[in-house]
Amino acid sequence: YDAGHGLDVRPHPHIGLATVTYLFEGEIMHKDTLGSDQPIRPGAVNWMTAGRGISHSERTGADERGRPHAVHGLQSWIALPKEYEEATPEFFHHGAATIPELTLRGVRLRVVAGEAYGMTAPTKIHSPLFYVEAHMDAGSTLELPPQYRERGAYVISGDVRVGGDPVTPQTLPVFLPQGPVRIEAVTAAHIMLLGGDPLPEKRFIWWNFVSTSQERIEQAKEDWAKGRFGTIPGDSLEFVPLPPDKKS
Repeated sequence: YDAGHGLDVRPHPHIGLATVTYLFEGEIMHKDTLGSDQPIRPGAVNWMTAGRGISHSERTGADERGRPHAVHGLQSWIALPKEYEEATPEFFHHGAATIPELTLRGVRLRVVAGEAYGMTAPTKIHSPLFYVEAHMDAGSTLELPPQYRERGAYVISGDVRVGGDPVTPQTLPVFLPQGPVRIEAVTAAHIMLLGGDPLPEKRFIWWNFVSTSQERIEQAKEDWAKGRFGTIPGDSLEFVPLPPDKKS
């Protein structure tokens, strides 16, 4: 971004999911209807459980906006088990120094959420999962945690192969649950490893709303259209309008 410009994700709603935000470069200011007002920087973690409903915004802060800057990171959605879909909304920030790290045969690992490689992240999760940042030296190998039924690897950069097959950067292959999955770094590589155990019920997804109930999705649409999610302190002058209706 040039000076005077930046990220502006206006206030918008969620139900039935959690978001996890993790940056590699730059800074983002998180605000929500709980009153959270939290900058996030590389290596730190923002975890937001939407539960029965929350609205948030993600913007470049005033100081960062005043100079040329870049932002690079990921925000991922995590489905909540049915018994937590209507949980009280929560937001947690974990500084970079609190995230467990390990170097393993040329691979530097940080467990962002869940449990993997003998480490447990401080993030409050609601189902078994792992979310791990890996920096791999050229020639190093790494096996994905075997205890989870669904596993994937998002390649940010580098020449990576799995089972001898190349993995294109900025893609996320999902691997079969049976057997080991070994990642080989032909060059230095930067990867996010993720997975967990599948939830038994079907999910409906419409816009930013996730639920096991189509009726609950319809209620969330009405609630956002009628302003029932509340307002965000310090960011209440604009919002993302409900998009035109479409099939869930």
